[in-house]
Amino acid sequence: MKIKRKGLILAGGSGTRLHPATHVVSKQLLPVYDKPMVYYPLSTLMLAGIRDILIISTPQDLPRYEQLLGTGEQWGLNLNYALQPSPDGLAQAYIIGESFIGNDSSALILGDNIFYGHDMPQLFNNAMQQQNGATIFAYHVHDPERYGVVEFDNQGKTLSIEEKPTQPKSNYAVTGLYFYDNNAVHLARDIKPSQRGELEITDLNRLYMEQGLLQVEIMGRGHTWLDTGTHESLLDAGMFVSTVQRRQGLKIACLEEIAYRNDWINAEQLEKLATPLAKNDYGRYLLDLLKEKVF
Repeated sequence: MKIKRKGLILAGGSGTRLHPATHVVSKQLLPVYDKPMVYYPLSTLMLAGIRDILIISTPQDLPRYEQLLGTGEQWGLNLNYALQPSPDGLAQAYIIGESFIGNDSSALILGDNIFYGHDMPQLFNNAMQQQNGATIFAYHVHDPERYGVVEFDNQGKTLSIEEKPTQPKSNYAVTGLYFYDNNAVHLARDIKPSQRGELEITDLNRLYMEQGLLQVEIMGRGHTWLDTGTHESLLDAGMFVSTVQRRQGLKIACLEEIAYRNDWINAEQLEKLATPLAKNDYGRYLLDLLKEKVF
């Protein structure tokens, strides 16, 4: 049975690590090479096959997201919007999005996370089909103290998850992509604020782990995960996207292309989206999709 799953993109926060660039604009509206940052998490949910999506942001930034993305109908999506009055933790997304989620399962992605790899839809397939519990993804990094860290035993079983530990028990960081069953809405309400005063997503994951309902998937060397929370990582992400796109001639996080290849829009609709952009490389790329077969 196919699981009904909705998506949430958390695109709030104050972006202080990117000041002064983010003094008057949300960091998820900054460009990562040739497209707004929010396109990347949105494309990840689309690659997973999710079409009903809630975008959560600040009162001042939410109108800008609505102006940029609209209803999502142009890409075969149903986009909704919700306010996060103050940045009180990632797990707060499930309190804000409770009515949107309803009785469905969900996937939460952070608005400053970029995922790339040839078989991303296949990677997400098991998580998408999971009826009960949660699935998160771990990625090997050289600086795990910046993230939530997963500890494994010799058989790969998850032993613990710690948020930004001073002495990490592994180099596997939890990425900003989480798949949950409907119980996440109720569990999030039981989470107490941490010492930072936030509702930690690590605490939500730990609740699933304690119930034996947490699946941790390893993103291997064939995948790339980037976050863009600092000036350096934002530059790195832009250079990565630029390098791959120029080398392959294929775009990363092109929403129109994903919608077209998913059969959510047809050739006529794609051409209509491409025509106003025909004077730049992005628009010409879309028009080329109509006449070139890419595997």
